[in-house]
Amino acid sequence: MKSHQNNCKRYEHILYVVEEGSRSKHKREDNETLAEIGREIRFDPSILDTYAFDGWKAVHRDLLLVCAAVEFADHHFARSVKQWSRPFHVIVPVLELEAWQQLEVHGFLCDALRHLTGDDWRFSFVRAEEHAVIEHRQRPLLFDKKKQFAIAYSDGLDSRCVAGLLDKDGIALRVRLSSCKDKKNKRDYPFDVIPFQVKLTGSRESGLRSRGFKFAAITAIAADICSLSDIVVPESGQGALGPVILPLHNIYPDYRNYPTFFRKMERFITTLLGCAVTYKQPRLWYTKGQTISAFLAQLPEKNPKSVLDTRSCWQQRMNVRGNGEVRQCGLCAACLLRRMSMHAAGVEEPTSVYTFSDLTAPHYSKAILEFDGKWEKDQMVQYGSVGVRHLQQLADLAEEPDTKLRRYVFEIARATDTPELQTMDNLKELLLRHATEWRGFINAQGENSFLKDWMKGSRYGRSE
Repeated sequence: MKSHQNNCKRYEHILYVVEEGSRSKHKREDNETLAEIGREIRFDPSILDTYAFDGWKAVHRDLLLVCAAVEFADHHFARSVKQWSRPFHVIVPVLELEAWQQLEVHGFLCDALRHLTGDDWRFSFVRAEEHAVIEHRQRPLLFDKKKQFAIAYSDGLDSRCVAGLLDKDGIALRVRLSSCKDKKNKRDYPFDVIPFQVKLTGSRESGLRSRGFKFAAITAIAADICSLSDIVVPESGQGALGPVILPLHNIYPDYRNYPTFFRKMERFITTLLGCAVTYKQPRLWYTKGQTISAFLAQLPEKNPKSVLDTRSCWQQRMNVRGNGEVRQCGLCAACLLRRMSMHAAGVEEPTSVYTFSDLTAPHYSKAILEFDGKWEKDQMVQYGSVGVRHLQQLADLAEEPDTKLRRYVFEIARATDTPELQTMDNLKELLLRHATEWRGFINAQGENSFLKDWMKGSRYGRSE
C-alpha cells in the first residue's frame, strides 16, 4: 500500500506556492516545483488597491492567489502526447485557512477545474505567515448609478455589444479581464486590470483552459464586493456551445463558456464566499452576428465605429504586425467567426485590419498584406484550415437529426433549467442561423476563394 502511494506521488505534478522571500527556507522535494510570490506570481499593489473597497475580504486575496497558482500549473506542466489529463497537487498559503479547509470548498473547486481543464486537481492549504492585508486602505465604492449586475468585459466584440445592450444608465459593473490598463481610462477605476501576473519562462503548455476559471473567479470577487448576485457572461452561441458540441481534433472539449461549467463555479463561489452568485448568458441562443446587429440597431444611425476597434484574434499582437500597425491575423477560428459575423451584421471593415486580408484570393499566400511581425505562417494557416472546417461542420449540424444533438440538449437543459424540447428548438434555431450566416459569408468570397478549397479538405494548396 505504501509503495502504491509513493508511485502515485511520483507521477503527480506538485506545485508549492511559497511566500515572498521564503524560497530558501523551503526544502524542495525532487518532484516539486516552486512558485514564489513576488517572483513567479506577482501582485501589483497599486492595482490590488483598486479592489480594496468596503467589502474586500482576506478570502478574496486568497482566491486571487489560487487563480494565479492554477494558471502557473496549467502552463508550466506540459500535457503528454499520449494523454490529455495531468494530475496536479497544488499547495497554497492562505489567510483564511478555515474557509479553504472545508471539504465542500475543496470538492467544488476540484470539480469545477476538472470539468474545465480535463485534469485531475487536488489542493492542500497552509496558513500564510503574511498578515498584512490591504484593509487599512479600504474605502467606499461610489458610483453615479447603483449597479445591478457584473459583466466580464474585454476588448472583444461580444463584451462590447452585450455591455452596450444591457448597460442602461450605467447599471453594469464592468470587470475588465485584462493584464493591461484601459488606455481610454485616465484614472484608477475599480476592477480595470487583473491585479496579478504569472511569470512563465519557457511555458510548456499553451491550452489556456484555466483562463475560464480565472475570469469567472475575478468577476465573482468584484460582484461580492459590490453585493451583486448576477454576473453576465457576454459570449454568443457559437463561441459558448460550439467548442463542446464540436471539439477540435477530438481533444477534450472547451467548457470555458459552457453552461455546465458555470453551474459548478456557482457552487464553489457560493460555498467559499458565502454569497449566492448566478452566471447568466443572455446571448446563449443568438449568433455573434445577431448580437452585433442588435447592438448597432440601438445606436444613432447604426454607427459601426463602436465595434470596429474591438479585437478577436487568438494570435499575439507581435505576431501579426504589418506596415507598423498592429493587426489581427484574419484566419484563425476567432477571426473567421468575427468576419462572418460582421458580414452578417452588414459591417464593412477596412482591409488593413487583418494580415490575411483578401479572402477572395485563390491561395492564402495571395491574401497577405504587408507583414513585418514574427513570421508564424504555418501556424496561422493551420489555425485557419481547422477554423474553416469547424465553422462548416457547425453549419452542417443544422441538417443533422435531433438524435445527434440529444446528449448536449440534455446537459444544457439541466444546466439552464429549461425544458429539453425548448432547448432542442433553441439549439436547432441557433445552428440554422449560423448555417445561413456562414453560407452568406463564404458565397461573398467568390468561387475562387481558397476558403472553399479548405472546406473540401484542401490545405496548403494540396489535398489532405
